[in-house]
Amino acid sequence: MKFTAPDPTFYPSARLAMEGPREKLGYVVALAADGGSASGNPDALAVIDLNPDSPEYGRIIHWLAVPAIGDELHHFGWNACSSALCPYAPHPHLERRYLVIPGIRSSRIYIVDTKANPRRPEIVKQIEPEELVRKTGYTRPHTVHCGPDGIYVSALGNEKGEGPGGIFILDHFSFEPLGRWEMDRGPQVFAYDFWWHINQDILISSEWGAPWMLEDGLLPEQLMKGAYGRALHVWDLRKRRHLQTLDVGEKQQMVLEVRPAHDPRKSYGFTGVVISLEDLSSSVWLWYRDGDNWAIRKIIEIPAEPAKEEELPPLLKSFRAVPPVLTDIDLSLDDRFLYLSCWGTGELLQYDVTDPFHPKRISSLHLGGITRREAHPRLPQKPLNGGCQMVEISRDGKRVYLTNSLYRAWDEQFYPEGIRGWMALAHAGDDGLHWDERFLVEFPLTHRAHQIRLQGGDCSTDSFCFP
Repeated sequence: MKFTAPDPTFYPSARLAMEGPREKLGYVVALAADGGSASGNPDALAVIDLNPDSPEYGRIIHWLAVPAIGDELHHFGWNACSSALCPYAPHPHLERRYLVIPGIRSSRIYIVDTKANPRRPEIVKQIEPEELVRKTGYTRPHTVHCGPDGIYVSALGNEKGEGPGGIFILDHFSFEPLGRWEMDRGPQVFAYDFWWHINQDILISSEWGAPWMLEDGLLPEQLMKGAYGRALHVWDLRKRRHLQTLDVGEKQQMVLEVRPAHDPRKSYGFTGVVISLEDLSSSVWLWYRDGDNWAIRKIIEIPAEPAKEEELPPLLKSFRAVPPVLTDIDLSLDDRFLYLSCWGTGELLQYDVTDPFHPKRISSLHLGGITRREAHPRLPQKPLNGGCQMVEISRDGKRVYLTNSLYRAWDEQFYPEGIRGWMALAHAGDDGLHWDERFLVEFPLTHRAHQIRLQGGDCSTDSFCFP
C-alpha cells in the first residue's frame, strides 16, 4: 500500500500555520501599463526573492509573460490550500502547486505550475473566455479561493458584461469550469469578493458593480446616485442559496474585501467600504452572528484629508480633499491585527482587533499617495506615486507586503500622470510598523504591480477547519 503524505504547506489550524517556515518567494501579477493593445505588451507574473539572506533579496528574479494581450491579470490564488484537510471533503493528496490567475478584462484564466522550479514557474493550461461563458455564463473572473471541494472563482458579470455576477467552480484536478455555484441567488446582483465560515456552512460575498460601471473607470454620475455595491450577502455554503442581505446604507459605496476570522469557531469577519458620499471617508464594518441571523456594524472610520485643488486629479478637484480610498484589508492568522490599505492617501494602518467590536489603532505608515507622494527610506529623495493598495501578510504575522496599482482605468483617474509600479515590505513588531529599508521592488515602467501571493500560503489564501 502506497502512502502519500499531505502537502507540508497544508496546516490543520491557523496556529500551526504560523509556526511554518518563512516564505522565500513571492508571486506578483504585473499588468501592462498601457493595457498592451498599443504596444503588444502582455501582462506577466513576476517572481520576487523574499529571502533576506539571498544576494537577490528584494529583486525580480523571473518574469513570466503571458501569451495574450489585454488580460489585466487580477486576484489570483492557489489551486489548493489547508482547506484540503477539512474532514467533510478531504483531499489531502492535492498539492499547493498551481496558481490560478484570472484576467479580469479578457475573462481568460491561466494555470501556472510552480512545482518543477518555484523560481521559474510555467503556464500549463489556458481557459479561454468562450469556454468560461459556455460552461458558467459568467465573465470578468475576479477572485480565486481554494475550497475543500473545488476551486471557487468570483465573476463580476454575465456574458453581456452586465449583472448578475456570481461564483463558479473549477475542478481541482483538470481545472475544467464545472458551472455556476449559486442554486438560488435571491436578490444578489453585484459581485466582488467572497470567503466563508467553512465549519459553519456560511459563505459571505461582497459587491463592487457590473463590468460596464468599472471598466472605463469610476463613473461619477453612478457614484453620486449611490449605484455601486452597498451590501454583503450571506449564503448557505452547502445548499448554495442566499440567506440574508447585510446593507450598509445607500451613502456607503463599494463594499470590497471580506476577511472572516481564521479560527473556525468564530462567527465574525471584516469588510472594507471604499467611500462615503457624505464626507469621502472610508470605513471598516464587522459582520457577526446575532442570534439566528447575521448583523453588521461600522467599527472604524478613516476621514478624508483636506487638499489644495491644484494638487488633485480632475476627478477630485471640486471636493478639495483626498479620500482614503480603502481598497484592501487583511487579517493576521491569529485574528489579532487587521491591516488597512488606503490607496488615495498612501497610508497603511494597523489595528488590534482582538476585541473585534472595539478595534484599537496601533500604528501607521505612509508610502506614495495622491498629494503626499511619500518616499521610501531606500530612496528618500524619490517621491513615489500610487499608494498602498494590495496588502498581504506572512503566515507568522511579522511581514506585511504591499503593491500600488488598483485597476488600470482607475489608476489613470486617481494618478493621471501614470503609476510607476512598486512593491514594499513593512515589518510588524511589538513597536508597530516600520519599513524594511532594503526592500523596495521597482517594476519596469511598462508594468504595474497588483496581487501578491506568498510561497507556502499567506493570510488571504487558506481556510482552516480545526481550531
